[in-house]
Amino acid sequence: MQSHGVLLPLRGPSSSLTLSRHLRRQLPPTSFHSSKTPTRPRSLLLPVASAAFTVSDGELETRGFRVRRSTDGLDVAALNDVFTRVGFPRRDPDRLRRALDHGGGGAVVWVEEAKRGGRPGKPVAFARATGDGVFNAVVWDVVVEPSLQGMGLGRAVMERIVAELRRKGVSNIALYAEPRVVGFYRPLGFATDPDGIRGMVYSRRNQKKR
Repeated sequence: MQSHGVLLPLRGPSSSLTLSRHLRRQLPPTSFHSSKTPTRPRSLLLPVASAAFTVSDGELETRGFRVRRSTDGLDVAALNDVFTRVGFPRRDPDRLRRALDHGGGGAVVWVEEAKRGGRPGKPVAFARATGDGVFNAVVWDVVVEPSLQGMGLGRAVMERIVAELRRKGVSNIALYAEPRVVGFYRPLGFATDPDGIRGMVYSRRNQKKR
């Protein structure tokens, strides 16, 4: 599973998910798609849900994984490799590093494989959020190494991203998702088009000239 870092124009039916039903503000979007044939993403917003984790950090460690909550030690080249394996375009390493280091009031959660022979572990699951650190946040780049999908790593990083944002007091959390993966986000508390809210994306070609 994965979340795309580039917003695509929304055409036809789209959906939004938000963290709070009683809030009426439009929530910022993010995108998500799988390594299979891409389809147009839907915007998703999140209602308030429990911060409890389905799988604890300790249990993940017994499986050979370690949860990380900062970019310290993150191998950007290895992360880029995961991006390409799930169908994302390879990004410029320097720009990717700058994006990760200047995430604003958001959060970063990634899972690394167990270290072998003293070598640093490689990222096998990743998610990040950007925002103002007070009201709004957007989740981006939700990815899981294809060979490890189906093990709960995507849910693990998403639960921790949401928990960290809520710890900061952020209640408006949004993302874009392809229609076929909307079902992944719903159990996490996200809902499509709450109160009729729709995501919108800027495109120069759609801008009318005066």
